[in-house]
Amino acid sequence: YIVANEAAERFSYYGMRAILVVFMTQYLTDSTGALAVMTEQEAQAYFHLFVSAVYFMPILGALVSDGLLGKYRTIIFLSLVYCLGHFALAIDNTRMGLLLGQGLIALGAGGIKPCVSAHVGDQFGTGNQHLVGKVFSWFYFSINLGAFAAMLIIPWLLDRYGPSMAFGVPGLLMLIATLAFWSGRYQFVHIKPAGMGFIREMFSQFGLKTLSKLASVYAFIAIFWALFEQISSSWILQAQKMDRLILGVELLPSQIQAANPLLIMLLTPLLTYVIYPRMNRWFDLTDLRKMAIGLFLTVPAFVIPSVIQMQLDHGNTPNIIWQLLAYLILTTAEVMVSITCLEFSYRHAPKSMKSFVMAFYFLSVAMGNLFTSAVNFFIQNSDGTSKLEGANYFWFFTLIMLVTAMLFLWVSLHFQKNKHFPNDLV
Repeated sequence: YIVANEAAERFSYYGMRAILVVFMTQYLTDSTGALAVMTEQEAQAYFHLFVSAVYFMPILGALVSDGLLGKYRTIIFLSLVYCLGHFALAIDNTRMGLLLGQGLIALGAGGIKPCVSAHVGDQFGTGNQHLVGKVFSWFYFSINLGAFAAMLIIPWLLDRYGPSMAFGVPGLLMLIATLAFWSGRYQFVHIKPAGMGFIREMFSQFGLKTLSKLASVYAFIAIFWALFEQISSSWILQAQKMDRLILGVELLPSQIQAANPLLIMLLTPLLTYVIYPRMNRWFDLTDLRKMAIGLFLTVPAFVIPSVIQMQLDHGNTPNIIWQLLAYLILTTAEVMVSITCLEFSYRHAPKSMKSFVMAFYFLSVAMGNLFTSAVNFFIQNSDGTSKLEGANYFWFFTLIMLVTAMLFLWVSLHFQKNKHFPNDLV
């Protein structure tokens, strides 16, 4: 029930998200039905503000779930809110519909985020603990399968049938996801909320110390997300201007994002079972070292679109294959940063604060998107032009990432020397 729910929910979220920037720059209308589209910089700013809101909401979801309603009731209630957001986008193509739809989706998608994966873990006790790894493998496979399918199908629906159909189908999938989850209500193990005990644990000396230590890592990870999330904004806008013909098939700009979930499904086992063991022969590949390598890999991943944009600025039309190479490097970095940081966070979280620490981790994603949104708002001129034109925009973020990676390497060496994270296991 949970795996089916997750596949449909991720299809709905990534399908809607895949077309947001294209919708805002090509399909947005006013109250009379006339086109009232945003500039590229404005659309990027609002897109990252929305994603930031999605990743702020897990804090609320964790507090409601662990302290008040429990995971199951929190997921059901917020899933219905989530459905309403999708249908608001499908019905109203104006800025008001966009604001209402994004607000409801941010509350629903963000609120259930820390609850669903923790609810999976709740289903296992001493008698079936050996099945946890297998179920989580299917769980994460369903996430990427749903995202991959959505990123291929929904941009095509937008291009062929318009925004009402393209936003309506994700709404229908979210309704199916909610029904699938509701259908398992009598089979689930239901863990009661901890109430005030959870609050006391969170504000205890140990709880606050744990959160402050993790925050020292998340501050750097936030910059990774500031760059990574641009595959759904600046990279799409760049792809619109490129030659997208591959093997005689022309891809839509929004469909290029499908490379990311596909590469995750391929690269995760390759890194886990082949690359990491070989690297361990040369040095101890701790969690902090994996994350440091991932941050440095993000630099060349952004150098490539910077060079692509330089070619576009000079009137050339490079093939989309170059952006796909950047996807390969960036997705490798994502596996080394994101998956590792999730495991790292879970291991250092107190037992009663697992959901909350997961939500706290998602704040790094929110802050990264907030940074990118702020940059895009700041660089807009009153006449619609940008202070960071063309390739300068990409080179700015490349430089920010290089400085971040170097600082994280220095800080992680300090952490290791002072045993700041004693459980940073090989």
